[in-house]
Amino acid sequence: MLRHHPNTPAHLYLDDTPYFITGAIYNRRHLLELDALKQEFLLCMRNVFSFYHWDLQHWVILVNHYHLLANSRRGKDMPSIIGELHSRSAHFIRQATACELPVWWNYWDYCPRDEQDYYRHLNYLLYNPIKHGYVTDLKQYAYSSFHQLFDRLGREELARQFHTYPDFRSLDLSDDF
Repeated sequence: MLRHHPNTPAHLYLDDTPYFITGAIYNRRHLLELDALKQEFLLCMRNVFSFYHWDLQHWVILVNHYHLLANSRRGKDMPSIIGELHSRSAHFIRQATACELPVWWNYWDYCPRDEQDYYRHLNYLLYNPIKHGYVTDLKQYAYSSFHQLFDRLGREELARQFHTYPDFRSLDLSDDF
C-alpha cells in the first residue's frame, strides 16, 4: 500500500487483478453534463487503459463521477493511468466548461475478493444511471458499458446475473429490457 498524503486513500497494487475504480470531480460539480464531454472522456479512458495494457471491461460515466472495472497488467501502473486520465480529461473539460481548477478530486480503487464480489460491483456500476435518477431504463443511458454487455449476453443472461448476484440491489428487468 502507498499513501502520499493523510487524505489520500491507500492503494493496493496487484498484477493481473480486477479493479473497481471510482473517480470524482472536485466539489461534485456537474462538469460532464454534455454528451460530447462524456464521449471524449470515454475515448480518453479507452486510450489510456489500452496504452498501459489494462483490460477496461466495464464503465459508466456520470455528470460528476465515473466507475469502471478493469483488469490490471501491472498494478504499479494504476497511479500513472489515473493521473494521465485525469490530466488529459481535465484539459478538454476546462476548455469546454471554463471551470476552475482542480477538475478531479481523487480516485478510489477496490479489488473484488471473488466472483460474487466482482459481480456485485459490476451490478452496482451498471445500476448507477438509475440510482442517480438519470433514467428509469438502463437502455436509455448511453454512457455505460451496459449496451455492450447486453448485446454480448442477451436479456436472459443479464437478468440472471442481477438475480444471482443481488447483494447490491435487486434490479427488475422489464420485459422490454
